[in-house]
Amino acid sequence: MGAENSYSPIEKHCLALIFAVKKLRHYMLEHKIYLVSKVDPLKFLMTRPVLTGRLAKWTVILLEFDITYTPQKAVKGQALADFLAAHPVPDGSPLVCDLPDEEVLLVEDEQPYWGMYFDGASSIQPAYSPNIPQVRAGVGLIFVTPEKGILRYSLALSEPRTNNEDEYEALIAGLEIAIFMNIQRLHIYGDSQLIINQVTGEYKVHKPELTKYQKRAQELIKEIPNVTLERVSRAANGKADALARLAKELADPNLDEVHVTIKNRKILSPTNLDLEEESKEIQKANALKIEVEDDWREPFLNYFKHNELPEEKPKQVQLKKRAMRYAFVNDTLYRRSYDQLWLRCISPEEIKQVMHEVHSGVCGAHQSGPKMRLKIKHLGYYWPTMVQDCMEYARKCHQCQVHSDFIHQHPNPLHPTIASWPFDIWGTDVIGPINPPSSRGHKFILAATDYFSRWAEAIPLREAKADNVMRFFRENILNRFGVPRRIISDNGSAFKSFKVSRFASHHKIDWRYSSIYNPRANGLAEAFNKTLVKLLRKIIGKNKREWHDKISDALWAYRTTFKTPTQATPYSLVFGMEAILPLEVELPSLRMAVQHEMTNEENIFLRLDELDSLDEVRLAAQQNLELYQSQMSRAYNKLARVRTFQAGDLVLVHRRPIIINKHAGGKFDPN
Repeated sequence: MGAENSYSPIEKHCLALIFAVKKLRHYMLEHKIYLVSKVDPLKFLMTRPVLTGRLAKWTVILLEFDITYTPQKAVKGQALADFLAAHPVPDGSPLVCDLPDEEVLLVEDEQPYWGMYFDGASSIQPAYSPNIPQVRAGVGLIFVTPEKGILRYSLALSEPRTNNEDEYEALIAGLEIAIFMNIQRLHIYGDSQLIINQVTGEYKVHKPELTKYQKRAQELIKEIPNVTLERVSRAANGKADALARLAKELADPNLDEVHVTIKNRKILSPTNLDLEEESKEIQKANALKIEVEDDWREPFLNYFKHNELPEEKPKQVQLKKRAMRYAFVNDTLYRRSYDQLWLRCISPEEIKQVMHEVHSGVCGAHQSGPKMRLKIKHLGYYWPTMVQDCMEYARKCHQCQVHSDFIHQHPNPLHPTIASWPFDIWGTDVIGPINPPSSRGHKFILAATDYFSRWAEAIPLREAKADNVMRFFRENILNRFGVPRRIISDNGSAFKSFKVSRFASHHKIDWRYSSIYNPRANGLAEAFNKTLVKLLRKIIGKNKREWHDKISDALWAYRTTFKTPTQATPYSLVFGMEAILPLEVELPSLRMAVQHEMTNEENIFLRLDELDSLDEVRLAAQQNLELYQSQMSRAYNKLARVRTFQAGDLVLVHRRPIIINKHAGGKFDPN
């Protein structure tokens, strides 16, 4: 038609292919297409370095189809195609499907057969206890691919089985695996004549327990288009039998999988002994030999230069599909990017040179890995692992390490401390020294907080000594609320003394210390310290030296305040009822009015009911506390950047100077 008559012969072949693709698109998308022609139009389109106009359009259209070129093998079929090309039919003419007395040769790719060998093994052996028998059973499967590859499966059975049931289990397991791998043609081999003939219908099943196995096997066979069953000798089925016995002997009910590795070992011969000295000399000579990296371009170069393909068929298909985006021009391999830029493919030695120049060369800006990769792409270079290599190179750059910003993200996820009941775990800390001291000479405040109820105790101290700590815990904690299971504190000298350690061991208290660089490990005590200091600032008034008298008022206000984590007040979780505040006495609330009208016996029964429901209130508070901690953990972990180290890892250590002078910390010094 018009301008199409002036196309070159190869372009006319491409046009014919595009015409067929458009007309038969729905059919060709579902199948693998074999193109029979004198020339290969696919290679013509995919190997041109620059595609413009109609050639680029044709290339984009063909990319969505799986088309494989097949050289011309039959003259009759090609003659028919040449005749149709020389005598085109008008678009308005009717379509004639009958071709009398004509035989058109078609290219058929018949899928080869797979092979499957199956066998089962079982035995009943006494366990360590003579009264408990231990049943061991297993099945073995071997699949032989059309390319003569071997796939081995060894499966252990968890329930007792007879020998015939084991054979059926092996056959059913093999059929399920074959269906999962979408195998269309399968030869099945087994050494059990009974099982083979029962499945094929030649033998009748007399045992009821085998009927369900027969029906299941026949149902699975119907899902595979072409299946044949054949009985073989035990010797021919020896490998499958070995796998079944292996699963039977190594079956462990406590493990899901057992990995077995089989390696070849050479037998030491006299020749090896004679050559021992010579091998040592060769090893010494090779010690200085530089290992040469594999060139990733080699498969493509072999394909374009010599039309060589890998031996494995899947790799052949993969290489052909990937090669459609490559071109070999002037002994140089290029790859076409998605924005239609041709990038030069470089060798491993050139990769190191390019990364060095782009990152830290004359024009290098010590950029991060992604930006470094983008700059290399703009320069016109390519290799498959650009992103990973660039990020690894930037991460190992010494100048980038010592001059980069500090990482202020949390190095580990949050692990909240969970208390199961009131006064089980206490967190303690010392506030101070406080300036100004109190009028009685107090400079410190020793505080302790219950992790469950949030109940707090605090006293003023003149000195933070171990004797004061022991007196505080004996009078304010042990004598009031009992011996706790655990106490958490920092590494202060008042807590980490021999007296405190002996006090804790005497009362069987698990005293734990938070890390020096991680005060968040005792976060509840730190949070209460901040709250207590804020309350004292607001209630001490003008005389700042009377703060020791206001500690009890601050504690009372804290204990009767509603806490978000537990959805209750510390007072109610300890005593089972809300505290009566002075305001309720001055202006009686509904609770006070009802209580005044009740008799003494009614008040007693009401109090007993409140104590009976205290456990329920505490359980609800525990659920609220766990929910609150999970919400805090999720919010904390979103900002965390987990960093783990193992023995042998190289780390960059930042050591600050002990004495900082005016010469330390210059503008261009490392961070």
